[in-house]
Amino acid sequence: MFTGEMWFIWPVLLVIGTVAGFAVGYYLKNRTIGGNILQLQEETRTALAEARTEAMAIQIEARDKAQAILHEAENESARRIKEVARQETRLQERRDNLDRRVDNLEVRDTRLKEREQRLDARQVELDQAWQQHIAEMERISGLTQEQAKDLLLKEVEEEARIDAARIIREVEAQAHEEAEERAREIVTIAIQRVATDQVAETTVSAVELPNDEMKGRIIGRGGRNIRALEGITGVDLVIDDTPDTVILSSFDPVRREVARMALERLILDGRIHPGRIEKMVEKAQEEIDQTIREKGEEAALDLGIHGLPPEIIRLLGRLHYRTSYGQNVLKHSTETAMVAALIAAELGADVQQAKLAGLLHDLGKAVDHEVDGPHALIGAEIARRYGMPEPIVNAIGAHHSDIEQCSIEAMLIQVADAISAGRPGARRESLENYIKRIRALEQVANSFEGVESSYAIQAGREIRIMVKPEQVDDLAALRLSKDIARKVEESLQYPGRIKVTVIRELRATEYAQ
Repeated sequence: MFTGEMWFIWPVLLVIGTVAGFAVGYYLKNRTIGGNILQLQEETRTALAEARTEAMAIQIEARDKAQAILHEAENESARRIKEVARQETRLQERRDNLDRRVDNLEVRDTRLKEREQRLDARQVELDQAWQQHIAEMERISGLTQEQAKDLLLKEVEEEARIDAARIIREVEAQAHEEAEERAREIVTIAIQRVATDQVAETTVSAVELPNDEMKGRIIGRGGRNIRALEGITGVDLVIDDTPDTVILSSFDPVRREVARMALERLILDGRIHPGRIEKMVEKAQEEIDQTIREKGEEAALDLGIHGLPPEIIRLLGRLHYRTSYGQNVLKHSTETAMVAALIAAELGADVQQAKLAGLLHDLGKAVDHEVDGPHALIGAEIARRYGMPEPIVNAIGAHHSDIEQCSIEAMLIQVADAISAGRPGARRESLENYIKRIRALEQVANSFEGVESSYAIQAGREIRIMVKPEQVDDLAALRLSKDIARKVEESLQYPGRIKVTVIRELRATEYAQ
C-alpha cells in the first residue's frame, strides 16, 4: 500500500522525466549538428535542478492541502458525534417522561373505574328511592302518574295561553307604536315636502251668457244651431229656466271642455250658425289637443321623467280634464308620484320606479269611459302595451288590490295614492255617500257574535266596538279586532286606514237586601 504522500511524487517524477527527455533530445540535436557537449550537459543539470525544486514545492503544497482536508474531516466527524449524543440524551429524557405519564394514566384509569362503580351503585339507589317516592305520591294524591301529568299539563297550558296573550298584546302594542311613529314621520315628511294646494280645481261644465236672448241664438232657427253643436262635439246642451246659464253634459271631460271653449268663443263672436260652429269646434279641438300634450309633458318634466311614449304623454294630458271627488286626476297623479318617491327614498326603495309608477297609476281613468273594467287594470294593460317595465305594470294594476302586489314599490304606490286622496281637503264626498260608508262600517262590526254595539267615529277613520264580557274574553277580544279589520278590508272601500278598537268592560253589580 502506498502512503498519501507517495501519490504526489509520481507527478513530480513525470515532470522530471519530461524535462530529461527534452534535454536528451536537445543534446542529441546539438551532437548531430556539432554543438558543444559540455554546454549541453551543464544546461541539462540546471534543468534537472530546477525540476527537482519545482517538484519539491508542489509536494509541500499538496501535503499542506491534504493535512487541511484531513483536519476538517476530523472536526466534522467530532461535531456529528456530539450532535448524535445530544439527540440520544433528549430521546432518553422523552422516553422517561412517557413512562411516567403512562404510569399516571394507569392510576387515573383505576380511580375512574372505582368511581364509576360507586356512581352506578348510587344510581340504582336513587332509582329505587324515586320509585318509592312516586308510589307514595300516588297513594297520597289518589292519582296515577299519567293522571297527574295530564292535570299538570292542562294547568301549564292555561298559564302559557294567558302569558302568550299578554306577550302578544305587549309585542303588538310596541310594534304598532313604533311602526305608527315611523310611518307618521315618513308620511309627514312626504306631505310637507310635496306641499300642494288643499283642493285642486274642478272641470267647469256651465257657460254663462250675457243675456237670455243669447239662448235663442244658440238654439237657432228650428234648433239647427244647438243640433249642430251637439252633433259635432258629442255634448248635450241643457238650456232651461236657469237665468243666463247653459249647462254642458257629457261623460267625456275632454269633449265637454271642447264644447265649452267653442261655445264661449261663439258667444263672444256673435255669429252663431252651423258653419261657424264647425270652425270654432275645430279650433277648440286643436287647442285642447295642444294643451293635452303640454300638460302631459309638463307633468313628466316636473317629475324628471324622460323618454315616455307620445301616447302615454297624451293620456296623461287627458287626465288634466278628469276629476275624482272634485280632485284633479293629473295633479293627484303628480302628487302621488312625489309622495311615493319621498317614501321610497326614506325606505331605501327604487325612487325612480316609484315616481314613474305613481305618475301612471291612474292612467286608466283617461279611457275608463270607453273601456269596461277597473281603471287600475285598464291602466296596467295600457302601460304593458306601450312597453313599460313589468314592475311598473304591476304597481299600476295593484294600487287598488285588483291584482297581487309583487314589489315594495307597488305597496308604496297604494300608500301614496291613499295619502294624496285622503289628506284633508283633497276630495269632496257627498253627504249621502259618507253616511252610507259609515253605516256599512258599523254593520260589518255588528255582524260578529258577541258584539253589543259599535260606533264609527272620526269621520269613519276609527270604529269602536263594545262586546259582551260574558261571551268574549280577553283572547277572544284580541281575535275579534283582527277578524273585524280583515272583513272591513275585504268588503268595504275607503280612503286611508281605519282603526278597529274592541272594548271589553266587565261590570259587577250586587244588591244589598
